[in-house]
Amino acid sequence: MNWETLYCPNRSCCYYGIPFYEGRLVKNGSTHGFPQALCKACGSSVSLRYGTAYYGLEVEKTLFEIAIRALAEGNSIRATARIIQVDKDTVCDWLHQAARHCRHVMLYLWQNLHVTECQLDELWSFIHTKERNLPSAKFYHESYGDAWVWLAFAPVWRVVLAFVIGKRTQENANLLLDRVAHITDAHIPFFTSDQFSEYRTALLHTYGQWYQPPRKGNRGRYPKSRRVPLPELVYAQVVKIRNSNGRLVKVKNKIIFGESAQLNEKLAESPVSYTVNTSFIERENLTQRQNNRRLTRRSNGFSKKLSWFEKQLWLSMAYYHLVLPHQSLRQELLNPEPTLGTGSHRRWQPRTPAMAAGITT
Repeated sequence: MNWETLYCPNRSCCYYGIPFYEGRLVKNGSTHGFPQALCKACGSSVSLRYGTAYYGLEVEKTLFEIAIRALAEGNSIRATARIIQVDKDTVCDWLHQAARHCRHVMLYLWQNLHVTECQLDELWSFIHTKERNLPSAKFYHESYGDAWVWLAFAPVWRVVLAFVIGKRTQENANLLLDRVAHITDAHIPFFTSDQFSEYRTALLHTYGQWYQPPRKGNRGRYPKSRRVPLPELVYAQVVKIRNSNGRLVKVKNKIIFGESAQLNEKLAESPVSYTVNTSFIERENLTQRQNNRRLTRRSNGFSKKLSWFEKQLWLSMAYYHLVLPHQSLRQELLNPEPTLGTGSHRRWQPRTPAMAAGITT
């Protein structure tokens, strides 16, 4: 954190929120401790790490960063503790601190995005005990059992627009689409998904309007009003046909909202999709399972508490979007740059999904 962005943390101070050089802050503290500033107006002090994930950290930043990277690259809590040679409770404290900051950063940055295409899907996991084993389990909590991660994915940027953790219910489907509408601009994206029926109702809930059908004749009640899609909404499903053995034999497309001409126009404008598909979000599901130990199948790394499952997911999402370059998003350099070695020049500029979306630079 830079001195220029530091301000007095006292909300009752007249210089609260005013940057360092424009307020009454002066550098304070000794050379042995953490850099601090003192507000000459109210006497409050603030650390240079205030507002960052390093605030209150009593170890070297490098050790903290290695631990967080290890967690974001698919290691478990205990494996990370063995790598860093610290207690597992310390790693849990670091995860809590990093996840809280990741959540604040992503909620702040994910605003007013112009999304043209969005794919919807769910990722299965469980908390403590699998759903089928709950009747015979020794312990029970309402959060135990299936924990579905609902994802809304923008394939053009490889960005997860929103996610919801919960059961496979209509309420969570509505919540996912509401979050998508909250972070996007007025433009309605082109939606695709599998045959999960809850998405149709959720899209009507978020991108629909009430319609009153006309009364037939001059007598009797008016028909009940119903939700109808907005004219700009285009939604198509991928229909997978399987044989008796469960083997995929055919894939078809089904238009739910919109006309064929609208669908063809959306596909022609898309830089990544040439047909109705969910390939990009299914690949994103694999990425999440690889980078998140709690989502790995057939392992003992599953979450025992829902709160830690959510914290790890926020960390994994922030690491994927803001730190990890995506190979398919790289840009070719106009002028190749020389490297330190004797090999060929660097021809590609790496980019993260957040950089591709214009969220960061």
